[in-house]
Amino acid sequence: MLHSIIEMLRSIIGAITGENDRKKIRGTVVLMKKNVLDFTDLRSSIIDRVYELLGKGVSLQLVSAVHTDRTNGLQGQVGKPAYLKGWITTITSLTAGESAFKVTFDHDAEIGQPGAFIIRNNHRSEFYLRTLTLEDVPGLGRIHFVCNSWVYPADKYDTDRVFFTNQAYLPSETPGPLRGYRESELVNLRGYGTGELKEWDRVYDYAYYNDLGNPDRDPTSAKYARPVLGGSVKYPYPRRGRTGRPPSETDPNTESRLPLLMSLNIYVPRDERFGHIKKSDFLAYALKALVQFVLPEFETLCDSTPNEFDSFQDVFQLYEGFKVPDGPLLDKIKENIPLEMLKELVRTDEEGLFKFPTPQVIKEDKSAWRTDKEFAREMLAGLNPVVIRRLEEFPPESKLDPEVYGNQNSSITKEHIENHLDGLTINKALEKKRLFILDHHDTLMPYLRKINMTSTKTYASRTVLFLKDGGTLKPLAIELSLPHPDGDKFGAVSKVYTPAEHGVEGSIWQLAKAYAAVNDSGHHQLLSHWLNTHAVIEPFVIATNRQLSVLHPINKLLDPHFRDTMNINALARQILINAGGVVESTVYPSKYAMEMSSIVYKNWVFTEQALPADLINRGMAEKDSDAPHGLRLVLDDYPYAVDGLEIWSAIETWVEDYCSFYYKTDEMVEKDSELQSWWKELREEGHGDKKDEAWWPKMHTVKELMDTCTIIIWVASALHAAVNFGQYPYAGFLPNRPTISRRFMPEEGTPEYEELKSNPEKAFLKTITAQLQTLLGISLIEILSRHSSDEVYLGQRDTPEWTQDATPLKAFEKFGRKLADIEENIIKRNGDEKFKNRVGPVNMPYTLLYPTSKGGLTGKGIPNSVSI
Repeated sequence: MLHSIIEMLRSIIGAITGENDRKKIRGTVVLMKKNVLDFTDLRSSIIDRVYELLGKGVSLQLVSAVHTDRTNGLQGQVGKPAYLKGWITTITSLTAGESAFKVTFDHDAEIGQPGAFIIRNNHRSEFYLRTLTLEDVPGLGRIHFVCNSWVYPADKYDTDRVFFTNQAYLPSETPGPLRGYRESELVNLRGYGTGELKEWDRVYDYAYYNDLGNPDRDPTSAKYARPVLGGSVKYPYPRRGRTGRPPSETDPNTESRLPLLMSLNIYVPRDERFGHIKKSDFLAYALKALVQFVLPEFETLCDSTPNEFDSFQDVFQLYEGFKVPDGPLLDKIKENIPLEMLKELVRTDEEGLFKFPTPQVIKEDKSAWRTDKEFAREMLAGLNPVVIRRLEEFPPESKLDPEVYGNQNSSITKEHIENHLDGLTINKALEKKRLFILDHHDTLMPYLRKINMTSTKTYASRTVLFLKDGGTLKPLAIELSLPHPDGDKFGAVSKVYTPAEHGVEGSIWQLAKAYAAVNDSGHHQLLSHWLNTHAVIEPFVIATNRQLSVLHPINKLLDPHFRDTMNINALARQILINAGGVVESTVYPSKYAMEMSSIVYKNWVFTEQALPADLINRGMAEKDSDAPHGLRLVLDDYPYAVDGLEIWSAIETWVEDYCSFYYKTDEMVEKDSELQSWWKELREEGHGDKKDEAWWPKMHTVKELMDTCTIIIWVASALHAAVNFGQYPYAGFLPNRPTISRRFMPEEGTPEYEELKSNPEKAFLKTITAQLQTLLGISLIEILSRHSSDEVYLGQRDTPEWTQDATPLKAFEKFGRKLADIEENIIKRNGDEKFKNRVGPVNMPYTLLYPTSKGGLTGKGIPNSVSI
């Protein structure tokens, strides 16, 4: 009522002064009020309405792109404040929906063309500002601003919040009146490098991974201490986002940790936080709930029952429904987790049976996963298809330093394999490019002695395979190696296992494959997935926000591919990859997991992350100008590579079309001050431990810029999708992808060997991941394999008006059409029986590089970014 009276008085005063006769520019602001999951913060909403009644509303001022103000340092002329209308009368739905508000500006000839606007939030709570659209601007028509940012109360900021039109400008082409605003905004985003950062801070800054350990948890031992990753020759690592938390009490080099209950409050810049729509928040809350409530109750459950699966049927029961014993499990969870989340997190039917979704790998056939053909196929079309390489010498040789590790070359001999090469000699098979290897030996061996001092008991493995005439691979031998008991310099102690189907020999072969799968699972989770997508992309997110203005065309190109990455990585540091976290509990390197990934980062090369370079590097493809994509695959039916090269080529073409619109010459790249600062900081700060490497592109040419952006987009989108969203479909049935082995291969004459003879299923299950770790592991990967309902996929944007430039918009439409064609191609290939590796014995089509998906657990879809 009071608000209506105020508006009426303004109208009367305007009539008296003639203000109402002035030309007006009418606009619409779309925003989302503060909310938590599905429910608006009612207290904040009430206080904001009181502030509105007191005249403390949300004001906007237009900034000229053509006229400067001499009293304001020659920055753009600033118009009079205009206020959002109807805040009190606009009712926001209980779901986290957007609301549209009207705003009316006086048209001021001194403003002319608006190029930006200043917004002041005089309320008590923040809101998410989506867009501002101006209608009928004299001489210009419609002007649209894409904002997509949380705006906190004005007293939280040292300077006003400024938003620009969605017109892209290179720094040298920026209208003069906007240059100061452009530069000031970047300064604000960089921060001052000191102090603990708060939720309203918008600061992007770098830090080492010094927050994984928690020495204060047990100061009397080193149980929860972990080395600092990054900033040293011994432990190089990409940088993470800085939080500014104080050091721990026990170790000044280790950052203090947040309590588990505060996990979701770990600092990342507010616009990088989950919360676009409820499903993104659901994923974060589900992860927290998993660790905080489900894990302790699973521990209680497993402590009160035998800690082993006795048969594969016991494992199948997880997907058919198993009764939780009387106890606190469901009651405790129901007390602490919202109902809508509980329905997904703990699926129970009318009889109270707990069940997981059936993983695709056992949906059609419960035993096909055990076949040698499927074991080999998943190296080409499974969860980790980025490791297998062509064997170019025999026996396989180690690259480990013999001065330190002795002889680590393979002990596989021609007697082990030559009778299984379809009549070829080893040399002829090598010449014909028909021998391949899954080699985890050198990665694991330096840490194996330490790892086997934990509860893990495992080997470093090499698996040699042969390409059959039909295009499928068959395993020929698996070598399992241990460090020499007398010391590393004495080399490896190895044993070679060859295929067998029956009796105890068949059971031993199944165990040999399991040990190789354990190696591959750890490599996948820590290296292919975490290190090579999540960790290496975060410095690009930080550097882009610090050095490339939102007006910069390369910011506009890359920004969608950074969505949610800092948030999921921060959450991972808090509850997944930290000391005693879920990864250490469920993956074999245990407390050495992250340290081991640091050692592997020493060999990381940015340019080799390009798919063609990776395939060539692994001997899986050769350059051929006459072949599609300029490459000829050594193995034609390699689903990851075939689909991946189509996606890569589409990204590459899109990036070329986009960049060539803004950069006509190499000189324009060299003279782009923001671009050069971005690339310098990325190398020297973001990946600072690699700053002296000769392989970094110099960023002197348009080609180098295009190649760099193509690699960034590929890694953040398609590569991550290929190694993430198959986790539950392939590894949700853990015997197919065990992550831990708890005892060594049984030796003849031991009770374990006798058990292997009499009850091979039980012996197998007692060797691999235990019951508790299985429940925890599959709970985790089910969450991580899901798409959120608000996911934005490759070839899509969350707003169609992300740029005003028509040529890039048309190129983007072409990119989308190309991806739709690729979807059709994938469907056709999956239906073509000549491609035996695309479906395999488990009857599971390869869809991980299918560009789009619906929400949920689908096993397909390429999100724009590393968003989960």
